[in-house]
Amino acid sequence: MSEQIRSFIAFDIANDTVLSRISSTQTLLKELNLDLKIVDPKNIHVTIRFLGSINSTMVDKVYETMKSIKFEPFPIQLCGLGVFPSLNYPRVVWIGIIQGADQLKNIFSQLEPHIQALGFPKDPYGFSPHLTIARVKTGKNKQRLTEFVTKKVDFDLGTIDADCLRLKRSQLSPKGPTYSTLKEYCPQKG
Repeated sequence: MSEQIRSFIAFDIANDTVLSRISSTQTLLKELNLDLKIVDPKNIHVTIRFLGSINSTMVDKVYETMKSIKFEPFPIQLCGLGVFPSLNYPRVVWIGIIQGADQLKNIFSQLEPHIQALGFPKDPYGFSPHLTIARVKTGKNKQRLTEFVTKKVDFDLGTIDADCLRLKRSQLSPKGPTYSTLKEYCPQKG
């Protein structure tokens, strides 16, 4: 039996200034005395599609599908904070995407039918462009989180380049996940 690889397709955050701003935002969240699991800044990315466990043969098939996606590198502006699924029941704290959201949705729309053709089920959540920065463990001090997020709806965290679509491996451990790149597709401009 071949090795199973937990995987997803994403754009990495390759901008130290933006990562520093994200980390500072996470520090502000920690100071609210919430019951959160903060995402390690080096693990923050823009997920296009979670795949789950795949084998090495599927890695190559997914990569071929990624290479069929038509896009040119584009900027992604990160702005605002929010929570999923709602302010009344926050489970995930995220950073929003304004500029670049339409391009990300287009990439997902191109990718999804091909991914389903490979045998993956339809993405149950659809696609909502965002970056997860923390997971809410309990409702402790939920009102503080609600107030903080509401005040940060226009909070500008900077711009990153979406230039390489990556198939990532997620290795889980008690210390948290470790991500590595299995394949990358970097179309050239023009």
